[in-house]
Amino acid sequence: MQYDVIVIGSGPGGYVAAIRCAQLGMKTAIIEKYNTLGGTCLNVGCIPSKALLDSSEHYHNAAHTFTAHGIKLDNLGIDFGQMIKRKQEVVDANTSGITYLMKKNKIDVHQGVGSFKDKNTIVVTKADGSTTEITTEKVIIATGSKPSSLPFLKIDKKRIITSTEALTLTEVPKHLILIGGGVIGLELGSVYARLGAKVSVVEFMDGIIPTMDKGLGRELQKVLKKLGMEFYLGHKVTGATAKGKEVTVTADNAKGEKVELKGDYCMVAVGRIAYTDGLGLDKIGITVEERGRKITVDEHLETSVKGVYAIGDVIKGAMLAHKAEDEGTFVAELIAGQKPHINYNLIPGVVYTWPEVAAVGFTEEQLKEKGTAYKVGSFPFKASGRARASGDLDGFVKVLADKTTDEILGVHMIGPRAADMIAEAVIAMEFRASAEDVTRASHAHPTYTEAMREACLAATENRAIHI
Repeated sequence: MQYDVIVIGSGPGGYVAAIRCAQLGMKTAIIEKYNTLGGTCLNVGCIPSKALLDSSEHYHNAAHTFTAHGIKLDNLGIDFGQMIKRKQEVVDANTSGITYLMKKNKIDVHQGVGSFKDKNTIVVTKADGSTTEITTEKVIIATGSKPSSLPFLKIDKKRIITSTEALTLTEVPKHLILIGGGVIGLELGSVYARLGAKVSVVEFMDGIIPTMDKGLGRELQKVLKKLGMEFYLGHKVTGATAKGKEVTVTADNAKGEKVELKGDYCMVAVGRIAYTDGLGLDKIGITVEERGRKITVDEHLETSVKGVYAIGDVIKGAMLAHKAEDEGTFVAELIAGQKPHINYNLIPGVVYTWPEVAAVGFTEEQLKEKGTAYKVGSFPFKASGRARASGDLDGFVKVLADKTTDEILGVHMIGPRAADMIAEAVIAMEFRASAEDVTRASHAHPTYTEAMREACLAATENRAIHI
């Protein structure tokens, strides 16, 4: 079987790359080692976690805010088994949708592990051990990532778990200890905190979501504390052991003092590493970076081997599904002879807690480091009429603009529907809009997005109307 393009991996980067290649007239195949398409994101990442976040949010609101709305409930309870069942139904619907898209775009799906025989020949090894060889002009590696761990810590997948196992628990933990205060840990930690679990976060850095604007981390920590979550910041984990149904986590605090936490589950969320196992990269002369096992690519996302490209979590940059999608489209169009472009500074980051956290562009810390003169405009959701009506008063929108030109350089927000609101900031910055430009665009009232306009007004001569 001869193809123009073979894509290895069917996550958001892989399946988008395959579809775009097919749209551009290329005979395309995709290889996936698991039984379902969609990769980590659709099967054990973005989609199932959002399903549980929504379910737990409904329960939390029913338990804590419905009374204020004049809604009375008796005998409120949790059917955790149904929550997990619904989560799986959401996953199944999404993955079957990808299967449909492969058929619609006439993309051949090969089930099995894909590995290089040479740069134009891929061997697909099926679960039963049988193999098939397929040939191609171009290859796109999109094999994603897997949860990382600490070298001294053994994950047993029963009591000491990763995010994958946290999505399929059979009970709500009594005390969940999270190692890592990043996006994945906080999202799933908030799920179980809403459902009644005690959640303790142990983080090596001095703040949560450390890669984002520090103000966002402080505000999110304040909100999560209202859920009962507790934080051990500046703590270095030294061990985690499970005995029966009890887990013990040990750490050293900033003073070097020993701290010990006991719970019934420990979730390790210290990041992810690129997944390149079984690809046979050595057979075609591709080496991976020792730290993180990333594949090195050039500005066209081409590896050291001509005609072999890599996208998504296996290359440098943020491990985000939408980054992988953009890169998949980029490579497909590049192969077709087009001139695509990605502005990596304008790929937004989102944390799907409630309130949601979202950001795009430069942080204040980065602008200070660059020596860029900037101005700040901020607007709190407690001053938003729409947020007041829904009771979502935590958070703010912060806009950073160039002090001389007024061009928007960064937008950082925590608040209701921030994950959706950040798109306005991305579009504005793609077109190099000024803060003044956004203030002149009519925003429907009452909406959460008015907070973006007000923050831009605050950045332009302190003209915010509602504060």
